[in-house]
Amino acid sequence: MDDSLLQEQAIRLAERAATRADAVRRCGEVLVEIGAVTPEYVTAMLDREESISTYVGEGVAIPHGTAAGKAAIHRDALAVLRFPDGVDWGGNPVQLCIAIAAQGDGHVDLLAELAEILLSPDRARALREASDPTEVHRLLVPTAGADHENREEKVR
Repeated sequence: MDDSLLQEQAIRLAERAATRADAVRRCGEVLVEIGAVTPEYVTAMLDREESISTYVGEGVAIPHGTAAGKAAIHRDALAVLRFPDGVDWGGNPVQLCIAIAAQGDGHVDLLAELAEILLSPDRARALREASDPTEVHRLLVPTAGADHENREEKVR
């Protein structure tokens, strides 16, 4: 994953949300705060969540906007928000949201890379339990040249 996609200021580890919509809204607000999107993208994220859940398992959701929201994206970016108390995501408890803003088809590659990370219960757990933004960044953006096995070993 490209290091420029996830800035440490976009990693928030002590968020609170009463509802799934509140969590999605907060994810969008962080993308606005880092200058990746305009406020209109938050509406597109909420629209996406209303049409189909972005829950992907292992306590993780990946909120992102609809195709109509692409015009509101300034640059590709991720935001990682942890909700320690959890959020009910249509009957599934979510502790971690990885919000995506991607122009063009950039989101397809991002989703594939995130899926690889999240398909490993150990890696997903490590991500959910990371205690500081630097650790989250390291788990999502491994050092250049590290192969998959080395990344797996860091989690253990």
